[in-house]
Amino acid sequence: MPMDQWCHAGYVPNFLIYLLLISYYVLVIISMLVCLDQPGFEAALNCTSPSPESLINALEKELFPKKLIRPVKSFSDPLNLTISITVVGILGVDEKGQTLTIFLWQILEWEIEGLSWDEKKCGAKRVSVPRENLWNPDVQIAEFMDEDNSPQPPYVYIYNNGKVYDDKPIRVVSSCRLGIYTFPFDIQNCSLTFGPYLHFDTDIRMIQGNTAAEILKESQDVIETNGEWKLIDITVDPSSLVLLNANYSQIIYYVVLRRRPTLYVVNLLIPSCFLITVDLFSFMLPPQSVDRSSFKMTLILGYTVFLLIMNDLLPVTGETTPLINVFFSISLALMVASLLETVFITNIQFSSSQYGALPNWLNILVLRYLAVIVCLPPKKKKSVNNVSHINSISVKQLHNISDDKPLEKPALDPQQPVLDELKTLSRNLLSIRVQVDKHFQGSETSQEWYMVGIIIDRLLFGLYLIFIIISFVTILCIWTLSNFSTT
Repeated sequence: MPMDQWCHAGYVPNFLIYLLLISYYVLVIISMLVCLDQPGFEAALNCTSPSPESLINALEKELFPKKLIRPVKSFSDPLNLTISITVVGILGVDEKGQTLTIFLWQILEWEIEGLSWDEKKCGAKRVSVPRENLWNPDVQIAEFMDEDNSPQPPYVYIYNNGKVYDDKPIRVVSSCRLGIYTFPFDIQNCSLTFGPYLHFDTDIRMIQGNTAAEILKESQDVIETNGEWKLIDITVDPSSLVLLNANYSQIIYYVVLRRRPTLYVVNLLIPSCFLITVDLFSFMLPPQSVDRSSFKMTLILGYTVFLLIMNDLLPVTGETTPLINVFFSISLALMVASLLETVFITNIQFSSSQYGALPNWLNILVLRYLAVIVCLPPKKKKSVNNVSHINSISVKQLHNISDDKPLEKPALDPQQPVLDELKTLSRNLLSIRVQVDKHFQGSETSQEWYMVGIIIDRLLFGLYLIFIIISFVTILCIWTLSNFSTT
């Protein structure tokens, strides 16, 4: 067909129409591809001017009416909720109630799908809006034991890409399983479990924000309390609570605290050690002195009053007995034992006249063998045959003199009264000598019992010292090993 006939037949207009349709479809496909590159469905806010009023009006029109539903494209899509915390203050630990009171900054971040605006057209990259105008996640702490009385900030930030930034303080009174066996050198590890109270993991997925090292560093930089407890570590464990019907996404923060023991060491342990040392040196007082027993009784009374006064500093719990209570009980028991030992030794030394001569087996066991153990010279045997012989003669002579009958006196003998006086004087002298010999024999028996008391006193002092060293070293090792195992 010639060229003029082809154009006359109307092929040119039809060709142009087809070309325009193809171009239109290409532009539509390109715009759809551009939209697919964006996360979620983007619906930009139309701001009439770059002013706060224009942006707020656009938000009131497009966003605030949808505050009752989760900001997701579909109900089957989970909302990713990023959480991070900062420990601001450690307010207290209640050992009796098994609770931890702590002050936190909680930071939540989530995205509202379908929300965006142009920073240049609306005049701001972010804007603060009232909290009640937005959907808020129901994030709670599972260990909560009391109402949160901290002030609630009324605003949250919304960014132009749809991100919501929620930062608020929380006063947490949480349950914590406290172990006070190593008090006051104890380390507590308390958990704080953050997660939605109602929504399943198919609705809200908890995501960890800052790392544990970043949270610990920031917390140590901003912490405002410098009391009894010190923050030493924070660990994070993303987990899931598995139930019969569904699962819950949650983030668990483990807050590790160490008690500062200076107050308890100065007010409890050091005075107890001083009193035990004084009781130990009281063994240097002579056992036969009454001042020793009265001194120990005064020491026990003072220690009992000390424990009653300082009882408020000790933790109260029914689960385990703190090791420091065992320390105090051992100290008091040692003081009582030393008092009983003093009473026993004093009874031996003061009542020796009632026991008679020292038994031979006790003489050998104590004065020979135990004396060597306690670093005293053993007793040497003494010959008493001469003394016994003299004593027997003296008694016999006294008996003979006493039984002599008075001779008949010549009537006219002028020396007879003198002789009678001499016989009486001789009899009295022999009687005095017998009493002196018996006194020396009794003194030797008393000396033996006295040595028995000294040896037993020194032996019990050594056992007392060994028991103190073993007990205190064992308690100190338990305290040290428990701290290392916990850390």
